[in-house]
Amino acid sequence: MSDGPRQRSSTTGSSKDAAGAEESGGGVALKKEIGLVSACGIIVGNIIGSGIFVSPKGVLENASSVGVALIVWIITGIITAIGALCYAELGVTIPKSGGDYSYVKDIFGGLAGFLRLWIAVLVIYPTNQAVIALTFSNYVLQPLFPTCFPPEIGLRVLAGVCLLLLTWVNCSSVRWATRVQDIFTAGKLLALLLIIVMGIVQICKGDYYWLEPVNAFEPFQDYDVGLIALSFLQGSFAYGGWNFLNYVTEELVDPYVNLPRAIFISIPLVTFVYVFANIAYVTAMSPQELLASNAVAVTFGEKLLGVMSWIMPISVALSTFGGVNGSLFTSSRLFFAGAREGHLPSLLAMIHVKRCTPIPALLFTCISTLLMLCTSDMYTLINYVGFINYLFYGVTVAGQIVLRIKQPDIHRPIKISLIWPVIYLLFWAFLLIFSLYSEPVVCGIGLAIMLTGVPVYFLGVYWKNKPKCFDTLVDKLTYLGQKLCMVVYPAVSSGEDEGQEMTEAKSPLSKQDEDNLKANC
Repeated sequence: MSDGPRQRSSTTGSSKDAAGAEESGGGVALKKEIGLVSACGIIVGNIIGSGIFVSPKGVLENASSVGVALIVWIITGIITAIGALCYAELGVTIPKSGGDYSYVKDIFGGLAGFLRLWIAVLVIYPTNQAVIALTFSNYVLQPLFPTCFPPEIGLRVLAGVCLLLLTWVNCSSVRWATRVQDIFTAGKLLALLLIIVMGIVQICKGDYYWLEPVNAFEPFQDYDVGLIALSFLQGSFAYGGWNFLNYVTEELVDPYVNLPRAIFISIPLVTFVYVFANIAYVTAMSPQELLASNAVAVTFGEKLLGVMSWIMPISVALSTFGGVNGSLFTSSRLFFAGAREGHLPSLLAMIHVKRCTPIPALLFTCISTLLMLCTSDMYTLINYVGFINYLFYGVTVAGQIVLRIKQPDIHRPIKISLIWPVIYLLFWAFLLIFSLYSEPVVCGIGLAIMLTGVPVYFLGVYWKNKPKCFDTLVDKLTYLGQKLCMVVYPAVSSGEDEGQEMTEAKSPLSKQDEDNLKANC
């Protein structure tokens, strides 16, 4: 949080940063390498990480019956589609990487944007990645421990290895990372297609007892509004990641076309897959069996695939592996965008001189996630992630309405009816109120963590005249980080109207040192 990035605010605030451009005039910059297929892969791959394989248990447990659980999945998918529509408009109106952080900062100011970034750094994205990595470990180790749960230390170690391997891939090449994402997204869709096909076969055989209305709505515990709200929270985790493409807007090829198109393709596809996968689950498993399983898809495969049941844990493990990759890729761009605006240490806004990847931001993301692995209660983590994510989703969508009022004439390539953000905000308010009522401690801790960012903002960002010794120390640490990671500030645009002139930001490294770094690579 040094002064370096704030000195670049006049250029980094441009609606079209050259951080998404190719190398130009010797400048180093992130490249536009994400086409429509990879964009869809990022959305689908991030949504279908671990939620569909873990959250069915949490959704059903709180919904109290199979019928209500299926309704929760459908409604959550519809609300996700509405939220995605709102983000599509914001994404083409404010075409900057960073997603809701950039939108909240531009609409509500620096403090609001920083709090969004702060809670993302401390809780949301490290937690999300830790949950998916732990799920990967669980599905890999479950066949080795058929009669008991895998050992806790084994889960954590394997999850850490997964994170380290994928961080190396993302540091090495953007193209490698997107190819991994495309391949594993295709794999997870095939795994879910297998589940759906087996469910259809079960229905054709007459095994649909829990889908009959009389049985589907028979509660195994008393209905409770607060618990149903929590089931929506669990379902929202399964759909989490629908907004991740907005974090890499500047790396999209033709973002004005591909951002909304990828959203319109991906969200309906995921909703369809989720609903029918859950229908398939209950054709082979009773609610009691589903709740007793720690790996729902594995139990489903054991019942229907016989000797080929090993296919399911491998498929799910590969799916969650791809989910970790997508989350690392997108969340590192959020931290990169925050550092570029002066809200995180300036080192995180630098990219490798040869590979053009944000290595410091990726390493920071990896380390924070490894620390989060110290807690392995996935369902508590899901509650934290779901509540705080929904809090900021609502703030961002409310910002869409505020922006319509403050800047009604701004160019909007996509302009939706305001009825959609209003519907989303009504659902959002319902979810938050009953989540607070049912889990006040969990929600209160999340809010308290967010508010710890207020003094950090005023000390680290708002206070500009820091002691010279502090600035010197920060510069030395940044210099050391640049030398170790071989990174420099990306070239940034000083504006379209000035002929896309490329300028370099201030760096602790001298020009000769930067040239030497590039030559050594």
